[in-house]
Amino acid sequence: MNIQIFGTKKNADTRKAERFFKERGIKIQAVDLKEKGLSKGELQSVVQAVGGIEKVLDPDTKERDLLVMMQYIVPEERFEKLLENPSLLKQPIVRNGKKATVGYCPEVWKTWE
Repeated sequence: MNIQIFGTKKNADTRKAERFFKERGIKIQAVDLKEKGLSKGELQSVVQAVGGIEKVLDPDTKERDLLVMMQYIVPEERFEKLLENPSLLKQPIVRNGKKATVGYCPEVWKTWE
């Protein structure tokens, strides 16, 4: 199992996700979205796994204006905007190979064990 957790240190759900895997003795690779965002390939993989770009957007983001703007730009540009602005992503994003979840989803992660 190759678990990657994308989030920020201040995000409570990201910390809970890290704790979930550490308590089970599963090694994780934690990636801080403020220091290093997702690569284009990683984001494509996550969007495909969760079922669309809307599922990775955080409705509670502090970047409200940018979130509203995302609804009005063409889909091709949405992806690029998301790469430029990882603060729009719901946290944590947890990847296990081709599988991925957005948000705190322990019920899904248990099926990965």
